[in-house]
Amino acid sequence: MEERIVMVDSGTGLKLTEEQLDERSAVATVQLRRRGVREGDTVLICLPLGCDLMVAAAAVIAAGGVICPLPAELDAVALRDRMRASGARVMISDVPQALDAADESPVRIIMSVADLGALHSYPVSRELCTESDPIGH
Repeated sequence: MEERIVMVDSGTGLKLTEEQLDERSAVATVQLRRRGVREGDTVLICLPLGCDLMVAAAAVIAAGGVICPLPAELDAVALRDRMRASGARVMISDVPQALDAADESPVRIIMSVADLGALHSYPVSRELCTESDPIGH
């Protein structure tokens, strides 16, 4: 059976297969539920575009949560305003300005990518990202 690539990180060239996404998001979903995320809870995700963001989003959805994305490039003031407006208690982020902004927001549970326990536990494929092997083949 052929591996199906669901994402290629444009910055690193790392690829995430459908199987890896399923495995990682399943483990991350368990971690979110252990931290108290329940159906209907809003979860802020402030991560750069890439495989970690995709896995975190899939895990929040699987846990029954509602994703509230925060662009990682926003400054702390804009992030804090969006955090307050969201009413979320949980945030997934490794972005320094988001962590600073959370101090003055309703966010009480902050999970890093590593806290999800799955995002780096399986190697992400680096193959297929060569000039002679175009993405999607």
